[in-house]
Amino acid sequence: MMVGPQKDIPAPDVNTNAKIMAWYMDTYSMNVGYTALGVVTGKPLDLGGSEGRPEATGRGVAITANEACKALGKDISKATVAIQGFGNVGSYSAKILSEEFGAKIVAVSDVSGGIYNENGLDVNDVIAYRDANKGIIKGYPKAKPITNEELLELDVDILVPAALENAITEKNADRIRAKIIVEGANGPTTPEAEEVLIKKGVLIVPDILANAGGVTVSYFEWVQDLQTFFWDIDDIRKKLTKMMVNSFAEVYKTKEKYNTDMRTAAYIVAISRVANAVKERGYYPM
Repeated sequence: MMVGPQKDIPAPDVNTNAKIMAWYMDTYSMNVGYTALGVVTGKPLDLGGSEGRPEATGRGVAITANEACKALGKDISKATVAIQGFGNVGSYSAKILSEEFGAKIVAVSDVSGGIYNENGLDVNDVIAYRDANKGIIKGYPKAKPITNEELLELDVDILVPAALENAITEKNADRIRAKIIVEGANGPTTPEAEEVLIKKGVLIVPDILANAGGVTVSYFEWVQDLQTFFWDIDDIRKKLTKMMVNSFAEVYKTKEKYNTDMRTAAYIVAISRVANAVKERGYYPM
């Protein structure tokens, strides 16, 4: 088999949920003859899932957004935020940025379009409306309707693209007015667009760092499954915060050291770790 608790461990993403991951775990378990909790992550709590997994990616986005503000000498509690995408990642990012960091969420969007309120959105109210409105935010009565394109170009402090890839391209990069971009989605900024944004002085927290909260808590879930010993939510959040803060600091320090951008700095850190590990292990004789 290509997957297994000691091989490759799949985690949920677009169009998957806890139930689907439970089916995956069950199918694998029936084939190997025992319950293999550690074969996948993102499972329901009753089947070896982890506390804090649903919110993890959004929490990581919020933590790195706060660290980016600190790095630039900004107070996140005075920051305005626009979030493209209001699924799992976008809605948890909005909720945590608003409730725990005091940021003002002025705009969010989904496939149906966006909503904007310069005085700030009540995130929990928007979530309740979405959940009662077939999963979409179109028609939300306490905000002005805008397009997804308009949301990306709002004059805000922080922009969180948390939908799909290639949202920010060379066609709209010059109209982006956010000072910080925190990539909640995978690959939302094209290389051509990033070049334009960097020249404008925009700090981009790359997906490899910004949305790593999800895979980090997936790792926590795997560890708990192997031990069959499970942690409470406070432990999960504390461990995640420590890892995200330390990772941001290491990448930002590397960025400053080599006078480069955050994405390149993240790759330098990652490749250096692999190279150092290979060097320490040596080469097994062929």
